[in-house]
Amino acid sequence: MANAITLAKKYVPLLDEVYKKAALTSVLDSDPTLAREGANANEIVIPKIDMDGLADYDRNSGYVNGDVTLTWETVKFNYERGRMFNVDAMDNEETAGLAFGKLAGEFIRTKVVPEVDAFRFATYASTPNVTVVSADLATGEEVIKALRAASTKMDEDEVPAEGRILYITPTLKGLVDDLDTNKSKEVMKKFSQIIEVPQSRFYSAIELNDGKTVGEEKGGFKKATAAKDLNFMIFEPSALIQFPKHVMPKVIDPKANQKSDGWLFGYRNYGIADAYENKTAGIYAHTKA
Repeated sequence: MANAITLAKKYVPLLDEVYKKAALTSVLDSDPTLAREGANANEIVIPKIDMDGLADYDRNSGYVNGDVTLTWETVKFNYERGRMFNVDAMDNEETAGLAFGKLAGEFIRTKVVPEVDAFRFATYASTPNVTVVSADLATGEEVIKALRAASTKMDEDEVPAEGRILYITPTLKGLVDDLDTNKSKEVMKKFSQIIEVPQSRFYSAIELNDGKTVGEEKGGFKKATAAKDLNFMIFEPSALIQFPKHVMPKVIDPKANQKSDGWLFGYRNYGIADAYENKTAGIYAHTKA
């Protein structure tokens, strides 16, 4: 078992790396230095600044005094999920450690990452005052027209053009690629990154299974009853409050397992997906009709 123990220990520092490579929304993580701990453990406070505009300058009395107001807005963490698995020591030994190792990696890749992405997309799409447009897009021309309209709307709302990220389904991205025209290329150049999102994690709303209720024992998520498929979303990252505060994979070997002779793999993910109230123009969602 010595080799298996060494093998298992190696997986712990790799788990976060798996998430970073596979999670489509990890590039949207906010700078943690912009927030501070709130009064309660499940809260953070974020800065908001407001100031007066220009006033007439008087050549005799000079400037008109202005006010600057810095306030702190309290937001609560809204995502907390976890699971614990038991892999029998003999099952693990007889597979040369693959039973446990495969579990850890596959769980992150196939269960954690899709749900985290789906939760974030659905949360942002349903945030109050975010622009949401609904239409069916059947051709590349229609996709380009919709993307141009989205970019124009954000431009008119004075959202910074630099750094905008486009999330789009592979189907619609393929329609645009097939056009291969200067017009389509110019529209796509407006985005600093273009990331393809499988439809299976791209909905306007989802439901999280609690893992306890009858019919929800498998956990995971599903498309909400009234939800729509998302065609694409555009983000200006500074509009988002996205902190994975506590992402903790846990490995317990059989000797420390008080309940059974098995390896325990636990995973907990605690964080927040939200948007700044005064920056909702930096989020644009387009759904199917």
